Amino acid sequence: MRQGQNLGYTALFITLQHSNFRTLQPKITHIDIYRFSIPMEPFTIATGTMDHAQNVFIRVHTDAGFYGVGECSAFPMIVGETQDTCLVMAREFARLWKGQDAVDIPARLQQLHSFTAGNSTIKSAFDMALYDIAAKNAGLPLYQFLGGSKRMVETDITIGIATPEAMAQKALHFKQNGASILKVKLGKDAKIDVERIKQVRQAVGGEIKIRVDANQGWDFENSVFALQAMGEYDIEFCEQPMRTWYDDRLSELKKLSPVKIMADESVYNHHDARKQINSNSCDYINIKLAKSGGIFEATQIHDLAAEKGIACMMGGMLESRIALSAKLHFVYASPNIQFYDMDTCMLGHLIDPCKGGVTYDGYFLDIDDTPGIGADADVEFLAGCEIFSE
Repeated sequence: MRQGQNLGYTALFITLQHSNFRTLQPKITHIDIYRFSIPMEPFTIATGTMDHAQNVFIRVHTDAGFYGVGECSAFPMIVGETQDTCLVMAREFARLWKGQDAVDIPARLQQLHSFTAGNSTIKSAFDMALYDIAAKNAGLPLYQFLGGSKRMVETDITIGIATPEAMAQKALHFKQNGASILKVKLGKDAKIDVERIKQVRQAVGGEIKIRVDANQGWDFENSVFALQAMGEYDIEFCEQPMRTWYDDRLSELKKLSPVKIMADESVYNHHDARKQINSNSCDYINIKLAKSGGIFEATQIHDLAAEKGIACMMGGMLESRIALSAKLHFVYASPNIQFYDMDTCMLGHLIDPCKGGVTYDGYFLDIDDTPGIGADADVEFLAGCEIFSE
């Protein structure tokens, strides 16, 4: 279980970087919490299959006449939280925040960390809502509030685990659809995984970028075998080849691998990032709000990695375009994020529950300059969701 972060040394984050606040100091009046289940086509990775996105959506209401939105996506096989645990903790968090200053982000997050360790997924929804409120209070789109500017963002597109032949066919389909970056899920069987990559590369040719994600599916010996065998197929990097309990062998694996290593589940917070970087265990780091607990901690991971010359990726679980919008704002404000795995709502969501927010032009993302995150939940979709109000 991860311990709560000490936010004290970054307590000046808001006041030092953002000087455009209105005179309003909105107080939190109540919080609405929704069971935000999104049906989807089954999606398989090394640790399991999901047939719906186990999401939670919240609205943090203030006495200033506007609210902030947040969304998280529980992925129990990775983070250990379910939709139900997120809903229980959300109600606890909502009671803590009632009557509190909505724009004192460090103080509000420290309340959550002091109340409970871990639970980073549901914490990320509350963090997101605070940033939405703060940016709305400043009258700015979130990326400007964070000091960023727009740039071109092209996402990869993910191929779930199937037979080598089926994955090669899917890869060819994505290429014909205009994709230029493929993320291939592996981790079931190292020998078959090598065959999967061989057939995918043969199907799409040499111009398409291929990155792989083993989702902790290999042990050390299989990681060495698979990565050395894949070296000839021009793989951009491999995410999280081994379970985190093998972190002490990541540095050794990195030396033996012709494929660069990206830490994912091995890095939840900036303390994890420091340990991975100092032990020379990774070439890159994957930042996910559901792991970090939100934008506040993600910023610290990003800044530490930038200082050490370790590029980052923006990743995710199975969020809708609501959380995706927050992630795009964060990317615009985070120049050390150089890889984009932002295809979550392209992976078989059968319903789009979002209004406004990020848009796709093929595999390129954009968002308008609406204040805050710029996205909200569709009213009709919400009408069918279970709701709790605190």
